[in-house]
Amino acid sequence: APAAGDSGGDSAAPSESATPAASGGEAAPIKWLTVGDSAAKPMVEGDRIVAAINEKLGISLSAQIVPEGNVEKVNVAMASGDFPDVVTGFYGTSATQQWIDNGMVIELNPYLDSLADMKRVVVDEYSWTAIDGKYYGVPFINQFNKANALIGMRGDWLEALGLEYPETLEDMKTVLTAFTNDDPDGNGQKDTFGYSAEKPRSESGTTAFDWVFYAYGRKNADYAVDADGNLIPWFEDESFIPAMTYIKDLWDSGVVDSELFLNDNPKKEEKFYQGKVGAMLAPMFRNYNRHVNSLQQVFPEATMVFGLPPKGPDGDFGLNMQGKNGMFTCVTTACKAPDKAAAFIDYMLSEEGNDLLRMGIEGIHYTMDGETVVLNEEERAKDAFADNGWAHPLAWGSFYWPLESDYLAPNEPAKELALESTKLATEAQVPNLIKQKTPLEIKDGQALNDILIQYFSDMLQGKVGIEEGAQKLSESWRSQGGDSLLAEVNEVYKAAG
Repeated sequence: APAAGDSGGDSAAPSESATPAASGGEAAPIKWLTVGDSAAKPMVEGDRIVAAINEKLGISLSAQIVPEGNVEKVNVAMASGDFPDVVTGFYGTSATQQWIDNGMVIELNPYLDSLADMKRVVVDEYSWTAIDGKYYGVPFINQFNKANALIGMRGDWLEALGLEYPETLEDMKTVLTAFTNDDPDGNGQKDTFGYSAEKPRSESGTTAFDWVFYAYGRKNADYAVDADGNLIPWFEDESFIPAMTYIKDLWDSGVVDSELFLNDNPKKEEKFYQGKVGAMLAPMFRNYNRHVNSLQQVFPEATMVFGLPPKGPDGDFGLNMQGKNGMFTCVTTACKAPDKAAAFIDYMLSEEGNDLLRMGIEGIHYTMDGETVVLNEEERAKDAFADNGWAHPLAWGSFYWPLESDYLAPNEPAKELALESTKLATEAQVPNLIKQKTPLEIKDGQALNDILIQYFSDMLQGKVGIEEGAQKLSESWRSQGGDSLLAEVNEVYKAAG
Protein backbone atom coordinates (compact mmCIF):
# COMPACT_ATOMS: atom_id res chain seq x y z
CA ALA A 1 0.00 0.00 0.00
CA PRO A 2 1.27 3.77 -0.55
CA ALA A 3 3.32 5.03 2.33
CA ALA A 4 1.90 7.84 4.45
CA GLY A 5 4.02 10.84 5.19
CA ASP A 6 5.31 14.20 4.14
CA SER A 7 5.27 14.83 0.41
CA GLY A 8 7.16 18.06 0.59
CA GLY A 9 5.49 20.32 3.09
CA ASP A 10 2.98 23.08 2.60
CA SER A 11 4.72 25.34 0.10
CA ALA A 12 2.75 26.06 -3.04
CA ALA A 13 3.99 24.97 -6.41
CA PRO A 14 5.76 27.89 -8.11
CA SER A 15 3.23 28.25 -10.86
CA GLU A 16 1.38 31.30 -9.63
CA SER A 17 2.18 33.63 -12.50
CA ALA A 18 -0.38 33.87 -15.26
CA THR A 19 0.20 31.74 -18.33
CA PRO A 20 -1.40 32.67 -21.65
CA ALA A 21 -4.42 30.53 -22.32
CA ALA A 22 -4.24 28.16 -25.25
CA SER A 23 -7.01 30.11 -26.96
CA GLY A 24 -5.57 33.51 -26.01
CA GLY A 25 -6.24 35.85 -23.09
CA GLU A 26 -5.48 35.64 -19.39
CA ALA A 27 -5.03 32.24 -17.79
CA ALA A 28 -7.48 31.25 -15.06
CA PRO A 29 -5.77 30.88 -11.67
CA ILE A 30 -6.48 27.46 -10.13
CA LYS A 31 -5.34 26.84 -6.56
CA TRP A 32 -5.35 23.16 -5.64
CA LEU A 33 -5.11 22.08 -1.99
CA THR A 34 -4.32 18.39 -1.77
CA VAL A 35 -2.63 15.64 0.21
CA GLY A 36 0.58 14.04 -0.96
CA ASP A 37 2.65 10.94 -0.36
CA SER A 38 6.05 10.32 1.19
CA ALA A 39 7.18 8.63 -2.02
CA ALA A 40 6.94 11.97 -3.83
CA LYS A 41 9.56 14.71 -3.86
CA PRO A 42 8.83 18.37 -3.05
CA MET A 43 7.71 20.61 -5.88
CA VAL A 44 10.45 22.77 -7.43
CA GLU A 45 10.75 26.29 -8.84
CA GLY A 46 9.95 26.57 -12.54
CA ASP A 47 8.40 23.11 -12.78
CA ARG A 48 8.02 22.20 -16.46
CA ILE A 49 5.23 19.72 -15.83
CA VAL A 50 3.10 22.41 -14.22
CA ALA A 51 3.96 24.71 -17.14
CA ALA A 52 2.81 22.03 -19.60
CA ILE A 53 -0.50 21.64 -17.75
CA ASN A 54 -0.98 25.40 -17.73
CA GLU A 55 -0.33 25.66 -21.45
CA LYS A 56 -2.61 22.74 -22.24
CA LEU A 57 -5.56 24.00 -20.19
CA GLY A 58 -5.16 27.76 -20.19
CA ILE A 59 -4.80 27.94 -16.42
CA SER A 60 -2.25 29.10 -13.88
CA LEU A 61 -1.97 26.23 -11.43
CA SER A 62 -0.66 26.48 -7.89
CA ALA A 63 -0.59 23.24 -5.93
CA GLN A 64 -0.39 23.27 -2.15
CA ILE A 65 0.52 19.79 -0.99
CA VAL A 66 0.20 18.93 2.68
CA PRO A 67 1.53 15.77 4.34
CA GLU A 68 -0.77 12.82 3.71
CA GLY A 69 -0.86 12.01 7.40
CA ASN A 70 -1.92 15.59 8.20
CA VAL A 71 -5.09 15.92 6.16
CA GLU A 72 -6.43 17.93 9.07
CA LYS A 73 -4.72 20.95 7.49
CA VAL A 74 -7.06 20.55 4.52
CA ASN A 75 -10.06 20.19 6.82
CA VAL A 76 -9.08 23.26 8.86
CA ALA A 77 -8.62 25.39 5.75
CA MET A 78 -12.04 24.42 4.46
CA ALA A 79 -13.73 24.89 7.85
CA SER A 80 -12.17 28.35 8.20
CA GLY A 81 -13.53 29.46 4.84
CA ASP A 82 -10.08 29.70 3.24
CA PHE A 83 -11.23 27.86 0.15
CA PRO A 84 -8.93 26.83 -2.69
CA ASP A 85 -10.45 26.33 -6.15
CA VAL A 86 -9.95 22.56 -6.11
CA VAL A 87 -9.60 20.54 -2.91
CA THR A 88 -8.69 16.92 -2.21
CA GLY A 89 -9.50 15.32 1.15
CA PHE A 90 -10.16 11.86 2.52
CA TYR A 91 -13.24 10.06 1.20
CA GLY A 92 -15.52 8.35 3.69
CA THR A 93 -15.02 10.90 6.47
CA SER A 94 -17.31 13.35 8.22
CA ALA A 95 -15.17 16.25 6.98
CA THR A 96 -15.74 15.69 3.27
CA GLN A 97 -19.40 14.91 3.90
CA GLN A 98 -19.71 18.31 5.56
CA TRP A 99 -18.29 19.97 2.43
CA ILE A 100 -21.35 18.65 0.61
CA ASP A 101 -23.88 19.17 3.38
CA ASN A 102 -22.75 22.76 4.01
CA GLY A 103 -22.69 23.77 0.34
CA MET A 104 -18.91 24.26 0.19
CA VAL A 105 -18.43 22.33 -3.07
CA ILE A 106 -20.30 22.41 -6.34
CA GLU A 107 -22.23 19.75 -8.22
CA LEU A 108 -20.22 18.26 -11.10
CA ASN A 109 -23.11 16.90 -13.17
CA PRO A 110 -23.23 19.92 -15.54
CA TYR A 111 -19.67 19.16 -16.68
CA LEU A 112 -19.89 15.40 -17.15
CA ASP A 113 -21.17 15.30 -20.73
CA SER A 114 -18.23 17.39 -21.98
CA LEU A 115 -15.54 15.80 -19.79
CA ALA A 116 -15.26 12.14 -20.77
CA ASP A 117 -12.65 11.03 -18.26
CA MET A 118 -14.41 12.59 -15.30
CA LYS A 119 -17.62 10.96 -16.43
CA ARG A 120 -15.87 7.62 -16.83
CA VAL A 121 -14.70 7.72 -13.24
CA VAL A 122 -17.68 9.10 -11.36
CA VAL A 123 -20.47 7.56 -13.46
CA ASP A 124 -18.95 4.33 -14.77
CA GLU A 125 -16.69 3.39 -11.85
CA TYR A 126 -18.21 5.07 -8.80
CA SER A 127 -21.87 5.66 -9.65
CA TRP A 128 -22.87 4.64 -6.13
CA THR A 129 -21.17 7.75 -4.69
CA ALA A 130 -23.92 9.99 -6.08
CA ILE A 131 -26.24 11.72 -3.63
CA ASP A 132 -29.74 11.88 -5.05
CA GLY A 133 -28.21 11.51 -8.48
CA LYS A 134 -25.73 14.35 -7.98
CA TYR A 135 -21.94 14.07 -7.93
CA TYR A 136 -20.04 16.51 -5.75
CA GLY A 137 -16.54 15.19 -6.22
CA VAL A 138 -14.30 12.66 -7.91
CA PRO A 139 -13.59 9.76 -5.56
CA PHE A 140 -10.63 7.44 -5.64
CA ILE A 141 -11.21 4.43 -3.39
CA ASN A 142 -7.90 2.84 -2.51
CA GLN A 143 -7.81 -0.88 -3.28
CA PHE A 144 -11.44 -1.01 -4.38
CA ASN A 145 -10.67 -3.41 -7.22
CA LYS A 146 -6.99 -4.20 -6.59
CA ALA A 147 -4.93 -5.42 -3.65
CA ASN A 148 -1.24 -5.94 -2.97
CA ALA A 149 -0.76 -7.69 0.40
CA LEU A 150 0.41 -11.29 0.65
CA ILE A 151 2.31 -13.43 3.11
CA GLY A 152 5.92 -13.25 2.02
CA MET A 153 8.32 -15.99 3.11
CA ARG A 154 12.01 -16.74 3.13
CA GLY A 155 12.34 -19.00 0.11
CA ASP A 156 15.82 -20.08 1.15
CA TRP A 157 14.49 -21.20 4.53
CA LEU A 158 11.80 -23.29 2.87
CA GLU A 159 14.42 -24.90 0.66
CA ALA A 160 16.76 -25.57 3.57
CA LEU A 161 13.97 -27.32 5.47
CA GLY A 162 12.67 -29.26 2.47
CA LEU A 163 9.32 -27.44 2.51
CA GLU A 164 7.17 -25.63 -0.05
CA TYR A 165 5.05 -22.52 0.20
CA PRO A 166 1.96 -23.59 2.20
CA GLU A 167 -1.32 -24.22 0.39
CA THR A 168 -3.53 -25.07 3.39
CA LEU A 169 -3.86 -24.04 7.01
CA GLU A 170 -2.23 -27.28 8.08
CA ASP A 171 0.64 -26.63 5.70
CA MET A 172 0.99 -23.13 7.15
CA LYS A 173 1.17 -24.48 10.70
CA THR A 174 3.85 -26.95 9.59
CA VAL A 175 5.93 -24.22 7.92
CA LEU A 176 5.65 -21.71 10.76
CA THR A 177 6.54 -24.41 13.30
CA ALA A 178 9.59 -25.40 11.28
CA PHE A 179 10.67 -21.76 10.87
CA THR A 180 10.51 -21.47 14.66
CA ASN A 181 11.92 -24.78 15.89
CA ASP A 182 14.09 -26.31 13.16
CA ASP A 183 16.94 -23.80 12.87
CA PRO A 184 16.07 -22.53 9.37
CA ASP A 185 19.05 -20.17 9.25
CA GLY A 186 21.50 -22.89 10.30
CA ASN A 187 23.10 -20.89 13.09
CA GLY A 188 22.56 -23.61 15.70
CA GLN A 189 20.29 -21.40 17.83
CA LYS A 190 16.55 -21.27 18.46
CA ASP A 191 16.21 -17.57 17.72
CA THR A 192 13.55 -17.27 15.01
CA PHE A 193 9.77 -16.90 14.80
CA GLY A 194 7.54 -18.23 12.07
CA TYR A 195 5.20 -15.29 11.49
CA SER A 196 5.04 -11.56 12.07
CA ALA A 197 2.71 -8.75 11.05
CA GLU A 198 1.67 -5.28 12.10
CA LYS A 199 -0.38 -5.01 15.26
CA PRO A 200 -4.17 -5.16 14.78
CA ARG A 201 -5.55 -1.85 13.51
CA SER A 202 -8.72 -0.33 14.85
CA GLU A 203 -9.06 2.15 11.97
CA SER A 204 -9.65 -0.76 9.60
CA GLY A 205 -10.61 -3.56 11.98
CA THR A 206 -7.87 -5.85 10.62
CA THR A 207 -6.37 -8.38 13.03
CA ALA A 208 -3.11 -9.52 11.33
CA PHE A 209 -4.79 -12.94 11.01
CA ASP A 210 -7.69 -12.10 8.71
CA TRP A 211 -6.47 -14.83 6.35
CA VAL A 212 -7.44 -17.41 8.98
CA PHE A 213 -11.00 -16.12 9.35
CA TYR A 214 -11.46 -16.13 5.58
CA ALA A 215 -10.05 -19.65 5.35
CA TYR A 216 -12.68 -20.81 7.84
CA GLY A 217 -15.50 -19.39 5.73
CA ARG A 218 -15.84 -15.67 6.43
CA LYS A 219 -17.28 -14.42 3.12
CA ASN A 220 -17.20 -10.63 3.31
CA ALA A 221 -14.85 -8.01 4.65
CA ASP A 222 -17.32 -5.77 6.48
CA TYR A 223 -20.24 -7.85 7.75
CA ALA A 224 -21.77 -11.32 7.71
CA VAL A 225 -25.33 -12.30 6.82
CA ASP A 226 -27.45 -14.32 9.25
CA ALA A 227 -30.04 -16.97 8.41
CA ASP A 228 -32.75 -14.31 8.11
CA GLY A 229 -30.78 -12.26 5.60
CA ASN A 230 -29.77 -9.54 8.07
CA LEU A 231 -26.30 -8.08 8.43
CA ILE A 232 -24.48 -8.99 11.63
CA PRO A 233 -20.91 -8.32 12.81
CA TRP A 234 -18.51 -10.64 11.01
CA PHE A 235 -17.31 -12.02 14.34
CA GLU A 236 -20.80 -13.41 15.03
CA ASP A 237 -20.45 -15.67 12.00
CA GLU A 238 -19.95 -19.38 12.76
CA SER A 239 -16.45 -19.19 11.27
CA PHE A 240 -15.17 -17.03 14.13
CA ILE A 241 -14.65 -19.55 16.92
CA PRO A 242 -12.83 -22.25 14.87
CA ALA A 243 -10.65 -19.56 13.32
CA MET A 244 -9.82 -18.09 16.75
CA THR A 245 -8.99 -21.58 17.98
CA TYR A 246 -6.47 -22.03 15.14
CA ILE A 247 -4.92 -18.60 15.73
CA LYS A 248 -4.59 -19.19 19.47
CA ASP A 249 -2.94 -22.54 18.78
CA LEU A 250 -0.33 -20.73 16.66
CA TRP A 251 0.16 -18.20 19.44
CA ASP A 252 0.42 -20.79 22.20
CA SER A 253 2.87 -22.80 20.11
CA GLY A 254 5.26 -19.85 20.09
CA VAL A 255 5.45 -19.59 16.30
CA VAL A 256 4.09 -16.01 16.20
CA ASP A 257 6.28 -12.98 16.90
CA SER A 258 5.79 -12.36 20.63
CA GLU A 259 5.95 -8.59 20.01
CA LEU A 260 3.22 -8.61 17.35
CA PHE A 261 0.98 -6.30 19.37
CA LEU A 262 3.79 -3.71 19.47
CA ASN A 263 4.75 -3.85 15.80
CA ASP A 264 4.38 -1.00 13.39
CA ASN A 265 5.20 -1.63 9.74
CA PRO A 266 8.93 -0.67 9.89
CA LYS A 267 9.51 -2.80 12.97
CA LYS A 268 7.82 -5.81 11.38
CA GLU A 269 9.84 -5.43 8.17
CA GLU A 270 13.09 -4.99 10.07
CA LYS A 271 12.58 -8.34 11.78
CA PHE A 272 12.10 -10.04 8.43
CA TYR A 273 15.14 -8.35 6.88
CA GLN A 274 17.31 -9.27 9.89
CA GLY A 275 16.34 -12.94 9.77
CA LYS A 276 14.29 -12.95 12.96
CA VAL A 277 11.06 -14.13 11.27
CA GLY A 278 10.48 -16.33 8.24
CA ALA A 279 7.08 -15.05 7.11
CA MET A 280 5.45 -11.65 7.21
CA LEU A 281 2.20 -10.15 6.04
CA ALA A 282 3.28 -7.29 3.80
CA PRO A 283 2.44 -5.23 0.70
CA MET A 284 4.02 -6.52 -2.50
CA PHE A 285 3.74 -4.99 -6.01
CA ARG A 286 6.28 -2.14 -6.12
CA ASN A 287 7.36 -3.04 -2.56
CA TYR A 288 8.54 -6.49 -3.64
CA ASN A 289 11.92 -5.30 -4.89
CA ARG A 290 12.35 -3.17 -1.78
CA HIS A 291 11.81 -6.22 0.42
CA VAL A 292 14.24 -8.36 -1.56
CA ASN A 293 16.91 -5.67 -1.69
CA SER A 294 16.65 -4.96 2.04
CA LEU A 295 16.79 -8.66 2.85
CA GLN A 296 19.79 -9.30 0.61
CA GLN A 297 21.75 -6.43 2.13
CA VAL A 298 21.98 -8.61 5.25
CA PHE A 299 21.74 -12.06 3.65
CA PRO A 300 23.00 -11.88 0.05
CA GLU A 301 21.83 -15.42 -0.80
CA ALA A 302 18.35 -15.01 0.70
CA THR A 303 15.21 -15.21 -1.43
CA MET A 304 11.62 -14.16 -0.88
CA VAL A 305 8.58 -16.03 -2.17
CA PHE A 306 4.84 -15.40 -2.00
CA GLY A 307 1.59 -17.13 -2.90
CA LEU A 308 -2.12 -17.23 -2.26
CA PRO A 309 -3.12 -17.32 1.42
CA PRO A 310 -3.73 -20.81 2.79
CA LYS A 311 -7.03 -22.58 2.17
CA GLY A 312 -9.27 -23.77 4.96
CA PRO A 313 -11.12 -27.07 5.49
CA ASP A 314 -13.62 -26.35 2.70
CA GLY A 315 -11.16 -24.71 0.31
CA ASP A 316 -12.02 -21.13 1.31
CA PHE A 317 -9.32 -18.45 1.33
CA GLY A 318 -8.93 -14.69 1.44
CA LEU A 319 -6.70 -11.97 2.78
CA ASN A 320 -7.38 -8.40 1.66
CA MET A 321 -10.50 -6.43 2.41
CA GLN A 322 -12.02 -4.32 -0.33
CA GLY A 323 -11.41 -0.64 0.29
CA LYS A 324 -13.97 1.88 1.49
CA ASN A 325 -11.55 4.75 2.07
CA GLY A 326 -9.65 6.95 -0.33
CA MET A 327 -9.50 10.46 -1.74
CA PHE A 328 -12.20 12.92 -2.79
CA THR A 329 -11.49 15.84 -5.13
CA CYS A 330 -14.00 18.66 -5.42
CA VAL A 331 -14.42 22.10 -6.98
CA THR A 332 -15.28 24.64 -4.29
CA THR A 333 -17.94 27.33 -4.41
CA ALA A 334 -15.17 29.95 -4.22
CA CYS A 335 -13.79 28.96 -7.63
CA LYS A 336 -14.27 31.73 -10.18
CA ALA A 337 -13.56 29.44 -13.14
CA PRO A 338 -15.33 26.17 -12.30
CA ASP A 339 -15.26 25.04 -15.93
CA LYS A 340 -11.45 25.33 -15.94
CA ALA A 341 -11.22 23.61 -12.56
CA ALA A 342 -13.37 20.73 -13.79
CA ALA A 343 -11.27 20.49 -16.97
CA PHE A 344 -8.13 20.32 -14.81
CA ILE A 345 -9.56 17.38 -12.84
CA ASP A 346 -10.57 15.70 -16.09
CA TYR A 347 -7.04 16.09 -17.46
CA MET A 348 -5.53 14.58 -14.32
CA LEU A 349 -7.75 11.53 -14.89
CA SER A 350 -6.94 11.20 -18.61
CA GLU A 351 -4.41 8.92 -20.23
CA GLU A 352 -2.55 11.96 -21.56
CA GLY A 353 -2.41 13.50 -18.09
CA ASN A 354 -1.33 10.20 -16.55
CA ASP A 355 1.47 9.84 -19.06
CA LEU A 356 2.67 13.40 -18.43
CA LEU A 357 2.82 12.90 -14.67
CA ARG A 358 4.47 9.49 -14.90
CA MET A 359 6.80 9.89 -17.85
CA GLY A 360 7.15 13.64 -18.34
CA ILE A 361 7.60 15.47 -21.64
CA GLU A 362 8.86 13.39 -24.54
CA GLY A 363 12.23 14.61 -25.75
CA ILE A 364 13.01 16.15 -22.37
CA HIS A 365 12.20 13.68 -19.61
CA TYR A 366 12.22 10.58 -21.80
CA THR A 367 12.76 9.36 -25.36
CA MET A 368 11.49 6.34 -27.25
CA ASP A 369 13.80 3.67 -28.62
CA GLY A 370 11.29 1.76 -30.73
CA GLU A 371 8.77 0.50 -28.15
CA THR A 372 11.19 1.02 -25.26
CA VAL A 373 10.94 4.05 -22.98
CA VAL A 374 14.35 5.55 -22.14
CA LEU A 375 14.20 7.81 -19.10
CA ASN A 376 16.41 10.87 -18.75
CA GLU A 377 16.82 10.79 -14.98
CA GLU A 378 18.91 13.97 -14.92
CA GLU A 379 16.14 15.99 -16.54
CA ARG A 380 13.43 14.25 -14.52
CA ALA A 381 15.22 15.18 -11.29
CA LYS A 382 15.01 18.86 -12.25
CA ASP A 383 11.21 18.61 -12.11
CA ALA A 384 11.03 16.56 -8.90
CA PHE A 385 10.18 13.18 -10.42
CA ALA A 386 10.75 10.49 -7.82
CA ASP A 387 13.83 8.30 -8.15
CA ASN A 388 14.03 5.08 -10.13
CA GLY A 389 11.50 5.95 -12.78
CA TRP A 390 8.66 6.99 -10.51
CA ALA A 391 6.28 9.85 -10.88
CA HIS A 392 5.93 13.60 -10.54
CA PRO A 393 4.65 14.98 -7.18
CA LEU A 394 1.22 15.81 -8.64
CA ALA A 395 0.67 12.15 -9.57
CA TRP A 396 0.73 10.78 -6.05
CA GLY A 397 -2.35 9.89 -4.13
CA SER A 398 -5.07 12.29 -5.23
CA PHE A 399 -6.67 10.49 -8.19
CA TYR A 400 -4.91 7.11 -8.33
CA TRP A 401 -1.94 5.14 -7.13
CA PRO A 402 0.22 2.91 -9.32
CA LEU A 403 -1.39 -0.27 -7.99
CA GLU A 404 -4.82 0.51 -9.42
CA SER A 405 -3.54 0.52 -13.00
CA ASP A 406 -0.69 -2.00 -12.60
CA TYR A 407 1.72 0.81 -13.40
CA LEU A 408 5.38 0.01 -12.83
CA ALA A 409 8.25 2.23 -13.87
CA PRO A 410 9.88 1.28 -17.19
CA ASN A 411 13.10 0.33 -15.39
CA GLU A 412 11.45 -1.57 -12.54
CA PRO A 413 13.40 -4.79 -11.84
CA ALA A 414 11.56 -8.11 -11.45
CA LYS A 415 8.50 -6.53 -13.05
CA GLU A 416 6.83 -9.86 -13.82
CA LEU A 417 7.05 -10.97 -10.19
CA ALA A 418 5.69 -7.64 -8.97
CA LEU A 419 2.70 -7.94 -11.32
CA GLU A 420 2.17 -11.58 -10.33
CA SER A 421 1.97 -10.53 -6.68
CA THR A 422 -0.82 -8.07 -7.49
CA LYS A 423 -2.70 -10.74 -9.44
CA LEU A 424 -2.60 -13.12 -6.48
CA ALA A 425 -3.36 -10.44 -3.88
CA THR A 426 -6.38 -9.32 -5.90
CA GLU A 427 -7.54 -12.92 -6.24
CA ALA A 428 -7.43 -13.02 -2.44
CA GLN A 429 -9.40 -9.77 -2.08
CA VAL A 430 -12.68 -10.10 -0.19
CA PRO A 431 -15.66 -7.89 -1.12
CA ASN A 432 -17.76 -5.70 1.13
CA LEU A 433 -21.52 -6.04 1.43
CA ILE A 434 -21.87 -2.24 1.56
CA LYS A 435 -19.67 -0.24 -0.81
CA GLN A 436 -19.28 2.95 1.19
CA LYS A 437 -19.30 3.92 4.83
CA THR A 438 -22.58 4.97 6.38
CA PRO A 439 -22.71 8.01 8.71
CA LEU A 440 -22.53 5.85 11.83
CA GLU A 441 -19.67 3.82 10.39
CA ILE A 442 -17.80 7.08 9.91
CA LYS A 443 -18.73 8.33 13.39
CA ASP A 444 -18.44 5.17 15.50
CA GLY A 445 -16.60 2.61 13.38
CA GLN A 446 -13.16 3.03 14.91
CA ALA A 447 -14.46 2.96 18.49
CA LEU A 448 -16.34 -0.25 17.75
CA ASN A 449 -13.25 -1.74 16.14
CA ASP A 450 -11.33 -0.88 19.34
CA ILE A 451 -13.70 -3.20 21.20
CA LEU A 452 -13.06 -5.97 18.65
CA ILE A 453 -9.29 -5.56 18.85
CA GLN A 454 -9.28 -5.58 22.66
CA TYR A 455 -11.28 -8.81 22.89
CA PHE A 456 -9.24 -10.37 20.10
CA SER A 457 -6.08 -9.61 22.07
CA ASP A 458 -7.54 -10.89 25.33
CA MET A 459 -8.68 -14.16 23.74
CA LEU A 460 -5.34 -14.68 22.03
CA GLN A 461 -3.38 -14.09 25.22
CA GLY A 462 -5.64 -16.30 27.34
CA LYS A 463 -7.19 -13.54 29.45
CA VAL A 464 -10.61 -14.86 28.49
CA GLY A 465 -11.72 -18.11 26.86
CA ILE A 466 -12.59 -18.03 23.18
CA GLU A 467 -16.29 -18.91 23.49
CA GLU A 468 -16.77 -16.64 26.49
CA GLY A 469 -14.77 -13.90 24.81
CA ALA A 470 -16.80 -14.15 21.62
CA GLN A 471 -20.02 -13.78 23.63
CA LYS A 472 -18.70 -10.80 25.61
CA LEU A 473 -17.35 -9.20 22.43
CA SER A 474 -20.78 -9.40 20.82
CA GLU A 475 -22.56 -8.00 23.88
CA SER A 476 -20.08 -5.15 24.36
CA TRP A 477 -19.95 -4.23 20.67
CA ARG A 478 -23.73 -4.17 20.32
CA SER A 479 -24.40 -2.27 23.54
CA GLN A 480 -21.83 0.44 22.80
CA GLY A 481 -23.27 1.54 19.50
CA GLY A 482 -23.18 -1.60 17.39
CA ASP A 483 -26.93 -2.20 17.40
CA SER A 484 -27.59 1.33 16.13
CA LEU A 485 -24.97 0.88 13.43
CA LEU A 486 -26.48 -2.45 12.39
CA ALA A 487 -29.91 -0.87 12.04
CA GLU A 488 -28.42 1.75 9.73
CA VAL A 489 -26.36 -0.61 7.56
CA ASN A 490 -29.22 -3.08 7.27
CA GLU A 491 -31.44 -0.32 5.93
CA VAL A 492 -28.78 0.53 3.31
CA TYR A 493 -28.21 -3.14 2.50
CA LYS A 494 -31.89 -3.92 1.95
CA ALA A 495 -32.49 -0.74 -0.02
CA ALA A 496 -29.74 -1.82 -2.41
CA GLY A 497 -31.53 -5.09 -3.00
